[in-house]
Amino acid sequence: MRALVLDRPGSFRVADVPDPTPQAGQIVVRVECCGICGTDLHILAGEFPPTPYPITPGHEFAGIVVARGADAKPDLPVGARVAVDPSLYCGYCRRCRAGRGNLCENWEAIGDTVNGAFAEYVAVPAENAYRLPDHLDGQLGAMAEPLACAVHGIRRLGMLGPVSAEPTVVIGAGTMGLLMLQLLLHAGAGPVAVVDRVGERLEVARKLGAAQAVTDASQLDGASFAVAVDATGAPAAVEAAIGLLDRGGRMLVFGVSPAEAAIRVSPFRVYNDEITITGSMAILRSFGEAVHLLASGVVDPRPLLSEPLPLEGYGDAVDRVRAGQGIKWHVRPLYCRCGEAQWSAAPEVQRRGLLTFARTDGGGTCLRNAIQCCGSAR
Repeated sequence: MRALVLDRPGSFRVADVPDPTPQAGQIVVRVECCGICGTDLHILAGEFPPTPYPITPGHEFAGIVVARGADAKPDLPVGARVAVDPSLYCGYCRRCRAGRGNLCENWEAIGDTVNGAFAEYVAVPAENAYRLPDHLDGQLGAMAEPLACAVHGIRRLGMLGPVSAEPTVVIGAGTMGLLMLQLLLHAGAGPVAVVDRVGERLEVARKLGAAQAVTDASQLDGASFAVAVDATGAPAAVEAAIGLLDRGGRMLVFGVSPAEAAIRVSPFRVYNDEITITGSMAILRSFGEAVHLLASGVVDPRPLLSEPLPLEGYGDAVDRVRAGQGIKWHVRPLYCRCGEAQWSAAPEVQRRGLLTFARTDGGGTCLRNAIQCCGSAR
């Protein structure tokens, strides 16, 4: 199969690699879409310490079950569409036993520490796969992972007190900031202001319900907020968010910063104003709720999405993310330009077990390097 391989920080290529084989308790997923997020940029730059090289990254993904290992969950038949929680917890360290697997002392994750989903196929633990309803396609399903992170963040805020009717500010209107905006509004927070430098993103924020959407915190007219969320990971933005808090305010550090980054905070103000600062790391028992929020339409990621790019367009997608073009970019490893190909894992046409599938309407054959559906395949 074809997969993206990062040989070392800053160096990547599309390569032929061995087909995945499901081990006991695993399934193989044909990847329909895999999202690019800030963590992927850190991995590409060599700024994510847990990542070994070489590696195939990609941890925000959904696709179709095409093979099952022994003892795989019976409710995940071949042909089912699933979204996959990339979290790999050891289950036996003191953090896991305390119910905080996202802080696992032996933490690993699909696409972060083991090969991931910027590939045509990926083998994953069946217990990490969540079946998707028919009305959610692969791109929408791939949004379950970032949404699950946002759900955990909202829960972390909720542990500090209710957000209902609380004036709130979100710094950053990228994918995570706009998902967080929708969750905050669903939780009853408000009014919610959003700060971002990119006008296109602010327009989306307004459409999603932001009461204010400005390019700089100075445009908030001296307002103070009970709740602040940083969704950028930029130290200056974190400091600005803390500066916007009212007395008794709560701050969620949600964006991913480089490990060596630091901020300046007045300890007197934290003491005197009873400011609470908390963090939110990845996913913790929040993936199922994320799938439900997508399926029910409570959270609508469609205004964030751009047309997926082929695997060979990974570098272009990264450049667009870095340049702030669009909001959410996905890679579709098996790419049909017309978007009309629909595949089934018909055993009679499988080649090498995984890589050939029949059109459900009998209109063509999906090969490893070309999807024959309408003549516009890449």
